[in-house]
Amino acid sequence: MTFADMEWLNPPPVCTTGPAGLSVTTGPATDFWRETFYGFTRDSGHFLHHPVTGDFSVRVTITARYEALYDQAGLMLRLSESHWIKAGVELTDGQPMFSTVVTNGRSDWATTPLTSASPLTLRLTRHAEAIRIDLREASSIWRMARLAYLPPDSPAHIGIMACSPEREGFTATFSDYHCGPAIPRTLHEAHE
Repeated sequence: MTFADMEWLNPPPVCTTGPAGLSVTTGPATDFWRETFYGFTRDSGHFLHHPVTGDFSVRVTITARYEALYDQAGLMLRLSESHWIKAGVELTDGQPMFSTVVTNGRSDWATTPLTSASPLTLRLTRHAEAIRIDLREASSIWRMARLAYLPPDSPAHIGIMACSPEREGFTATFSDYHCGPAIPRTLHEAHE
């Protein structure tokens, strides 16, 4: 699967392909969120996706300069407007954090500090209803960041996402995208 084979939900104003990968520049006030805490629903983020069925693992490397509150780039798994997961780097309180939002009707949000935010490699694996999210900072091993529930509906859509809720013009570059068979279900062993 290549980026050229994928389809946009909310195409960005600027998207270019070069030696470093696919660079996406966000439009204004783009985000994915449903109701919790803030009381609003947003479904305006940029999401480049393809359909998937059954179990799988997908990974991508992201390079970006996170400068404004909530600048974010990562992976998204989407069943519908009200059932999805996004995971990646998000600027929060002046610091890039690893961020996951799980939405089953309403969104939740979890963050953890990063040693190095760019480049960062993400992996999302689906085993039926269990979604495993792993990250690998530069020159480190994979570590699990989240294990979450999402209904095992098919087809689902998986791909890259970028948002900038507080501005426009955030640019993220995505490279080494790969979607294939799911890694083994074992949680406490390293998997490439």
